[in-house]
Amino acid sequence: MTAQERLRDAGWIAFVALILGIPLIGFTTVDVGGKLAVQTRFGLLAVAVAVVFAGRLLLRWLLDMRANAQRARPQAAQTAPTAQATTTAPTHAGGGARRVIYWLGWLALGLAVALPLAFSDNRYVVDTATTVLIYVMLGWGLNVVVGLAGLLDLGYVAFYAVGAYSYALLSTQFGWSFWAALPVSGLLAATFGILLGYPILRLRGDYLAIVTLGFGEIIRIVLLNWTSFSGGPNGIASIPRPSFFGLNFAARAPEGQHTFASFFGLEFSAMHRLIFLYYLILALALLTHVFIARLRRLPVGRAWEALREDEIACQAMGMNTTNIKLSAFAIGAMLGGFAGVFFAARQGFISPESFVFTESAIILAIVVLGGMGSQMGVVLAATLLVLIPELGRNFSEYRMLLFGLAMVLIMVWKPGGLLAHREPTLRLHKEGAR
Repeated sequence: MTAQERLRDAGWIAFVALILGIPLIGFTTVDVGGKLAVQTRFGLLAVAVAVVFAGRLLLRWLLDMRANAQRARPQAAQTAPTAQATTTAPTHAGGGARRVIYWLGWLALGLAVALPLAFSDNRYVVDTATTVLIYVMLGWGLNVVVGLAGLLDLGYVAFYAVGAYSYALLSTQFGWSFWAALPVSGLLAATFGILLGYPILRLRGDYLAIVTLGFGEIIRIVLLNWTSFSGGPNGIASIPRPSFFGLNFAARAPEGQHTFASFFGLEFSAMHRLIFLYYLILALALLTHVFIARLRRLPVGRAWEALREDEIACQAMGMNTTNIKLSAFAIGAMLGGFAGVFFAARQGFISPESFVFTESAIILAIVVLGGMGSQMGVVLAATLLVLIPELGRNFSEYRMLLFGLAMVLIMVWKPGGLLAHREPTLRLHKEGAR
């Protein structure tokens, strides 16, 4: 693309930004003497349009540079002296990438363990980190369905809701504890995953996505309208929070019993419960990671990856694709149910408004942005997608614009995800062997 074509392209994009920015940025309402008045911000609009023009021009130049480099790569490969040189370089690069990801994983774990100790008096940091870990766990669960099995699921929030409402009802109506309700709620969510997966076994692509989206909306509407069962729009309140081996985190305990603070001889602090909840979701997330990593090395995990690559080839080899799909839906739903149980226990109150389609979109964005099939990619993407809106709280009017801009830029520069490098689970030959 020539320089003149780049300028024309950037000009059209800036014109579109101007049209969209007039109602969003150019005008705003202010309170003047108890009445609303319209205030113009054309200077800010001009700056925004100029930034869009310059950004599009720079992006177009970078894309042209990358295209030129890709066209030059086959010519360089033809002039390579030997085949051995061309086959070993990617191998060493892949090994280096794996080592970097490995050590980054251990570094992230160390930081996660030390974070509440370093910010023991900062509720905001601990709460935000807990939210990140919830989305990490949800991302790993959806990664089984989308990243490993290659089944597009837009209604994953339904299993999140099933787990949360299962614990809320079991605890408030039948007096179940968190630890007793956790496995039962996970099994209920897995059952719903099978109920979703069985009728749609023959669907693929967009059709599969539409049906899963409908399933998520059905669950939300049922919870919203079945008032006698779920409380309807009022939700369920006073959900018991998990205890530490029977020790609660209240300021005072009934006569003859101990609280967490009194048992360990500590001064009561509301941060004790928050730190405990943080370590609880961290432990659940780590167990989820180990569980999925182990499954990927078992025949069922290799069957998921084979299904993702070519379903017709799997059928030709005699693999039972029905059971493979159902196992992916069931395990992914179970992990989402576990996260829902923790969410209900942490909040103490849930309602259908917590399980809207936006949540499914965010979880799917975490999987795609991190790199489908990549465990560490999900951690990195969840951290970014939770922290970017938090950092934009001072710009509340533009935080969603900033969020969308960040997503577009990342997907342009890294279309395969932040950690798109994906190694096969099973190798036929040793690394580096010809």
